[in-house]
Amino acid sequence: MAAETAPRAPRGGDERKRLVKGPGLLLVWLYGVMSVGAVSRSAYQIATEFDRAPLAYSLSAVAAAVYAFITYTLVRGGETARRVAFGCCAVELLGVLVVGTWTLVAPGAFPDATVWSKFGLGYLLIPVILPVTGLLWLRGRR
Repeated sequence: MAAETAPRAPRGGDERKRLVKGPGLLLVWLYGVMSVGAVSRSAYQIATEFDRAPLAYSLSAVAAAVYAFITYTLVRGGETARRVAFGCCAVELLGVLVVGTWTLVAPGAFPDATVWSKFGLGYLLIPVILPVTGLLWLRGRR
């Protein structure tokens, strides 16, 4: 005889709204790809040539951590995760704008590029487009 399973109650009253559906699935996929790319790039650069451009490689590692965390929060779902992802996207956009401007104003400070150099030009400007898209989509998911 098969036992019936009762649906799981949401934890802490936080209804788990899925963020990974429709355009959210594409957003998670892009953040996942950016996570893998930024982690791979920064890990290799830090391990092999950190003394060449420590600021650039450290900033790439920060970008990787931000991408990975946003990916996690989007997959996790729920209102709390949505708010955290929204805040992280805002911080990410600020980082892209600050680092992108810094690399244009003082290129000598960056002997090698970061993920966010020139607003993510080396990544087809995805680093500047992604947080804007994420903010707009997460805002509409309230």
